[in-house]
Amino acid sequence: MTTPAAPAPTGSSTRPYLIRALHDWCTDNGFTPYVAVFVDGSVQVPVEYVKNNEIVLNVGFEATSGLKLGNEFIEFKARFGGAAREIVVPVDHVIAIYARENGQGMAFPVPSEGGGNADAPTETAAPRGPHLALTESGASEGGDGPGEPPEPPEPHAGGRPSLKRIK
Repeated sequence: MTTPAAPAPTGSSTRPYLIRALHDWCTDNGFTPYVAVFVDGSVQVPVEYVKNNEIVLNVGFEATSGLKLGNEFIEFKARFGGAAREIVVPVDHVIAIYARENGQGMAFPVPSEGGGNADAPTETAAPRGPHLALTESGASEGGDGPGEPPEPPEPHAGGRPSLKRIK
């Protein structure tokens, strides 16, 4: 008589661990870590900076106060237009983390209610959001306007994929 095999344990999500690892990599290399976030009712961010249900946040230690990169939430305080704001982002709403200076990082699927493998990272496909796409990394710098994240680098021939914001 055979016993049915137990399902393989799935473990916890890899997304918070990958986010922390890439945040550490950015910090260790003198880069500025940015996260792109899918915004819905569970995300606490300044809504006036949300475009197409997304916001890009600087999560560097210089731009944040009390940064906590937890397994369930990313929490910190940051200034927007001179006013301190409390930011709370569910980890599963982070759709990308990348270095501002060179665009290198990792994209994640946009959260969906249908389930699926929402924690599988990718470096070859763009997040499903309307204005982020992976491109070949370049060496240009973007400019910052008030409330505007910098433009990631323009593509060049060869190299690794990186994020580019498409307006």
